Amino acid sequence: MELLLLLLCVSAAAERLPSSSSLVTRRDRSDPFLLPPVQHEDLEVVACSPANEMDMMALDGEHVWHADFIQGKGVVTMPHFLVHPDFPGFYERAEKREKFCKDNLKTLRLEMKDIPDPLDPPSSLLYPAHHAVLGEKNVLVCHVSGFCPAPVQVSWMKNGQEVTSGSSLTIPLPSRTSSFTQISRLDFIVQFGDVYSCSVDHQALRKPLTRTWEFQVEAPPGPGDGPAVLCAVGVMVGLLGAATGAFFMVKGMQLIGPS
Repeated sequence: MELLLLLLCVSAAAERLPSSSSLVTRRDRSDPFLLPPVQHEDLEVVACSPANEMDMMALDGEHVWHADFIQGKGVVTMPHFLVHPDFPGFYERAEKREKFCKDNLKTLRLEMKDIPDPLDPPSSLLYPAHHAVLGEKNVLVCHVSGFCPAPVQVSWMKNGQEVTSGSSLTIPLPSRTSSFTQISRLDFIVQFGDVYSCSVDHQALRKPLTRTWEFQVEAPPGPGDGPAVLCAVGVMVGLLGAATGAFFMVKGMQLIGPS
């Protein structure tokens, strides 16, 4: 709970990216054929508890940077093939802010003791990252969202047995609605009959939220499907032909008149 309370307090004073790393392109406003600059929204979150620290940045809802206090460095999470800003001095600043955060944590808890903690349960989706092909490598994605406070605990099972390797879990990513999102991924090889499950545990849940996934073979169309359709079409054309013939026969008799 301490992590969440401080997070909401500090994230309200979100800071902008430095001007040297701005992603807004300046254009000549006198040129009528150029579009106006594209505005981006960034968010910086600072949080701490007696056992954990968090200093991360998001851009347009996507996680772009965080401080890894175990490795002692900042980590850029944007794809390497994109042109992205640098974050000089951000890790050193994160260390100072975490120290300030922990020094004032007790005081904040006393001041906010009468404020109820938000408690929202998570929802989850489980799906393969790529089209599942038998015998090929793939990645199962367990997308957990809408929960508060952070974080959640995610565990994987394969055929009823716990999976202890090949999985990863992102840090909590906050949204503008004060809820969080975390994504867990599991590398696997698609095999017929294997059943995978992703279980999410959170203090707002009475029991873990579990989703399952199993490779499904797409059944080919039955041997009678094609001829049945052709037969139905043939009968319909035949009926239309008979109706048309009867119509013209009646018209002809009206024009000729009774004999």
